[in-house]
Amino acid sequence: MFIGEYKYNLDDKNRLAIPSKFRNLFPDGAVITKGLDNCLFIYTAKEWQKLVDKLSNLPISQAKSRAFSRMMLAGAMDVILDKQGRIILPDYLKQFADLNKQVVLAGLYNRLEVWDEKAWSKYQRVSEKDSNHISEGLVDLGI
Repeated sequence: MFIGEYKYNLDDKNRLAIPSKFRNLFPDGAVITKGLDNCLFIYTAKEWQKLVDKLSNLPISQAKSRAFSRMMLAGAMDVILDKQGRIILPDYLKQFADLNKQVVLAGLYNRLEVWDEKAWSKYQRVSEKDSNHISEGLVDLGI
């Protein structure tokens, strides 16, 4: 399970270190794709396959289903961790998430999210300010 918040710097070659405590979860590499809220999602091969199975069952006749599948699948890239536990971010994904040198990796159960550090800080300020309203909306989900 991915949990926690980790700050890293992208190097000049767009390499990003994966937190050492998670590196063993990627024996077959990882899949990185466009995420929601202008961040990137990093999945293990197993979790990626679960998502792909769900996407493949979406109705192709619905525009929103096609759009979401395109974003997630066409925007995806297989990546391999190097000996130092780093992955290379493709330029198009770095641009999508507007990543600068300082980034945050946020663990969210079945994935890591990659955020520009300033965007993450802004997102946290807004969502924490609205946390009471957000939590009230989760009652219907049994939380």
